[in-house]
Formats: sequence, C-alpha cells, structure tokens
Amino acid sequence: MRLANKVALVTGGSRGIGRSLCVGLAREGASVAVNYANDRAAAAAVVAEIEGAGGRAVAVRGDVSVAADVETMVTTVSRELGPVTVLINNAGLTGVHKPWREIDEAEWDRVMAVNLKGCFLCLRAVYPFMKDAGWGRIVNISSVTFWLGRPNLLHYVASKAGMIGFTRSLAREVGADGITVNAVTPGAIQTESELEMFPDQEGLAAWLSEAQAVKRRGLPGDIVGAVAFLASEDGAFVTGQTINVDGGWAMH
Repeated sequence: MRLANKVALVTGGSRGIGRSLCVGLAREGASVAVNYANDRAAAAAVVAEIEGAGGRAVAVRGDVSVAADVETMVTTVSRELGPVTVLINNAGLTGVHKPWREIDEAEWDRVMAVNLKGCFLCLRAVYPFMKDAGWGRIVNISSVTFWLGRPNLLHYVASKAGMIGFTRSLAREVGADGITVNAVTPGAIQTESELEMFPDQEGLAAWLSEAQAVKRRGLPGDIVGAVAFLASEDGAFVTGQTINVDGGWAMH
C-alpha cells in the first residue's frame, strides 16, 4: 500500500497499459481517476474492477489536448476523490505507419497535441495541488522508439522523444517543490492497439524473441512495477530519469 491516501490521475486509462496502471496503482492504495476520451464503457469497467477489489476510482472524460477538457477533468477528480498528487501521462496516439513524406500536417499536429501538449496541459492543471501538498509524482509514459528511432513513425517517435526532454527539464524546475518527474519507455507491449496494428501476432512474437533478451511478449502489467516505484516514496530520490521496460530490446 505504498500509495495509500494518494490520488492518481491516469490519462488514457481505459485500456492497454493505462488500464493496467489504474488497477495496479489502486492495488497500491491510491484512489484512481480513470481518464478516457471516447469509450466510457471501457473506463467504467476499469472503475468497477477497482471498486470490486475494495478500491476507490472514478471515470473522467477528457481530451488531454484540449485545455478546457483537462481543467474540467481535474476539477471533477478533485471533487470526487481529492487533490491529484500523482499524474501518469499515459494517453497517446501512435498515428498511421507511413513514410515521413506521407504524413500530412493535420496528422502530425494531432499526434503532437495528444502525446506532448497533453502532458503540458495536465501538468498545468495538477501542479497547484502538488505545490500545496509539497509532494508530487509525475510519470510520463514514453516509448522504446525513443531509443531505437523506428522508421515510418516520425511523428510518434518525435513526440515520445519530446516527452523525455519534457521530463528532464521539468524535473529541474519542480524539484524544490517536492515533486519528482520521471519517464518510462515501454517496449513492444501486447495491447489492443498493437493487435489492431499488427494482426500477425505470431510473426511479431518470433521477431521480438530475436530482438529481446527476455524471450516472451511484453504485457501491460509489466509496466506497473516501474511506475508504482516512481510514484511512491521508494522513488523519492529519483527524478529526471528514464526507465526502459522492454525485455532487454534497447540497452543504453
């Protein structure tokens, strides 16, 4: 129960890695706000799972790239659960796999708005609560593609690299407020979106077995331990860092 009496906001919490983070942080004692953009039923299912295990949770709609949505979302969480002192910036768009010359301006802007601008807007909304508490944890979910530089994903990789710069610069600014800021870079994780993008899971698993040191597929639950550590007092002296959780694919 490392997060007892803490309120955590997980953006993009209705499925995939976000869902596992919501359930995992609740298991650590946090009251959890499950953010979603469109699928209310999926978010409600996460809340029901947490409450069924004796935890506290609420589903909150909001597009993290829209300032008014973010402000409303954080206000709702504060009213329903209490002030947010743990922020997990997990919401993200991969975009369409294509050569950089085929990425149009609208698609570039949308990926950047959700993946990077969303971190800034959520920070701006929750920072006053963390400042008042003299304690806060921000964990940004980036991607192993930051280390690898994957082709045909220029907009996505650039946005995830931006999250690392965001993490390091912000850590310098808010450390004196008792707030830590870190990033986690998941590898190839078997989520709903991955299944949509890569229907040949058998072929993907074989390829990853060659690339990774750990010879199995990464699962959403594999990300929970690193995030829970960074969000708790166990990670109190860790800030500005990036933890790679990818089964030993990229080593640095």
